[in-house]
Amino acid sequence: MAGSLPVLYSFRRCPYAMRARLALAISGQACELREVVLKAKPPELLAASPKASVPVLVLPGGEVIEQSLDIMRWTLGQSDPGQWLPQVHQEAPVLALIEDCEQSFKHHLDRYKYPGRYAGANALAHRSSAAAWLAGLEQQLQTTGWLFGPAPSLADMAIAPFVRQFAQTDPDWFAAQDWPKLRFWLNAIVSSALFDSVMHKYPPWQRGTESVIFAPDRANFKG
Repeated sequence: MAGSLPVLYSFRRCPYAMRARLALAISGQACELREVVLKAKPPELLAASPKASVPVLVLPGGEVIEQSLDIMRWTLGQSDPGQWLPQVHQEAPVLALIEDCEQSFKHHLDRYKYPGRYAGANALAHRSSAAAWLAGLEQQLQTTGWLFGPAPSLADMAIAPFVRQFAQTDPDWFAAQDWPKLRFWLNAIVSSALFDSVMHKYPPWQRGTESVIFAPDRANFKG
């Protein structure tokens, strides 16, 4: 069975890989999951995608999808029972917010969480800048509870893994902020059966090891 399925190279804690797995799970798209050790990436991953970062999805015909958002949009294009894909009139603002998360928020998140990796990074200054971005999410969540309507969608699931990473950097500080809607939104996602289904721990993949078939039952998920 494994040979007929897409192959997903993933890393459990990577926010980009999380959002790819969330889309695969809600769509009901089974795949062979290959958990990667980032310090010892398998040659099969490097051959499929020289960029050498996760996630990477290799389709049975050999097509390679290298970007997490593209993986989300591909799998939801096959099946979108939760109606995560934006309507035409919302597509531009949805994609703009996701890009802003990747470019602006992620920049500050990395330097807040890992200041030692960036010369001259001031963790608290970057936390402040990231917090200003999150305050905008808090405001956007005031009306409907989700970023673009009354139900979770592409933007929520593409952005939540990064907000989760930020929140876990200093949970007490995050809990003390005046962001009730943001905390409720994040908790609704990370405590869901859907999120739980994509966070199982798997041993690192190596050629010759038994395949892990990632096939969550979407009947267990709401929205």
